[in-house]
Amino acid sequence: MLDIAAELHGWIEEGRDFAVATVVDVGGSAPRGPGAALAVDAGGTAIGSVSGGCVEGAVYDLCAQALQDGRTVVERFGYSDEDAFAVGLTCGGVIEVMVTPVTAAAPVRAVLEQTLSAAVRDEPAALARVVRGPAELLGAALLVRPDGSGGTPYDGGFGAHPQLDRTAAAEARAMLDAGRTGTLELSEDGSHCPGGLTLLVEANVPPPRMIVFGAVDFAAALVRVGKFLGYHVTVCDARPVFATRTRFPDADEVVVDWPHRYLRGTATDARTVLCVLTHDAKFDVPLLEAALRMPAAFVGAMGSRRTHEDRERRLREVGLGERELSRLRSPIGLDLGARTPEETALSIAAEIVAARHGGTGVPLTGSDTPIHRDRADRRSTRAA
Repeated sequence: MLDIAAELHGWIEEGRDFAVATVVDVGGSAPRGPGAALAVDAGGTAIGSVSGGCVEGAVYDLCAQALQDGRTVVERFGYSDEDAFAVGLTCGGVIEVMVTPVTAAAPVRAVLEQTLSAAVRDEPAALARVVRGPAELLGAALLVRPDGSGGTPYDGGFGAHPQLDRTAAAEARAMLDAGRTGTLELSEDGSHCPGGLTLLVEANVPPPRMIVFGAVDFAAALVRVGKFLGYHVTVCDARPVFATRTRFPDADEVVVDWPHRYLRGTATDARTVLCVLTHDAKFDVPLLEAALRMPAAFVGAMGSRRTHEDRERRLREVGLGERELSRLRSPIGLDLGARTPEETALSIAAEIVAARHGGTGVPLTGSDTPIHRDRADRRSTRAA
């Protein structure tokens, strides 16, 4: 639902009644993951998507019905061998969708309003909702923030056993800290025994960072692609004549500083992407020495294979071991035959996406790799 937070927040401010359909579970080649949403207001206006088009019409009808009867429902859509083009996913996947009416009288409206308000202000927050369990709890919501700000540990609740709210809030806060959207199972008394309730936790966290080192033409193209992919993009270079807002109008930040000094003084986490395009040992080596010892999702460096070999030798000389060097992706990018800065940026972005989701980078044509990876696929890929 948070993928359409800005639009839904606008609807709430305008006093509109609406119903929101949220993907709560997926299987196989489902086009969109948990948290993806479609909403329909009382006037019939629709925003968002749950399947990229496969079942939107049927979900639209469910939203209209929910607005009429005020009931939260969960529906499952999958592939039908008997009639592949009936209401279902022709791609062969399965999705489960929860449809919740959000009218002026709906108890959940106040919690959703607070959640959407936090999301549009880009504040960290997690929304936990009951997606499987007793009918009277279905759709009930609880909002948590990372530090319990707002005066209470959480807002809203499930109206059942008091321990359930406390346990759900603690679990949702842990998922928020990890920046993860997904489901968790609890019992109705709040214990961790599965089988009673399933909660969908949607985490709203600031966008991940992409830091591009080296104010070169390739960097300008990579900044544009990084913004397209949803990153907060910083360009850093020690040369003030090159690191200018004029040359990088699409960047969120342009920093003039020695790359290694800036990196050591700025915040990175397990979602951060570091792209080293400086192609100069005096910048690269101290920068990568720091980068490969810090939390980051991706560390890549541009250069020829000869440059890479020389860079690795220098990094070993300053004390980096094989485990640290194994994190370095160099030469950066997938083999697309790229030549222009824009093609090279696409090559780099493709490797970042593949690394993030456990992709192989091979063509889908003629391969048997899954098109859409679920959580289990990604875990097995990382473990391999």
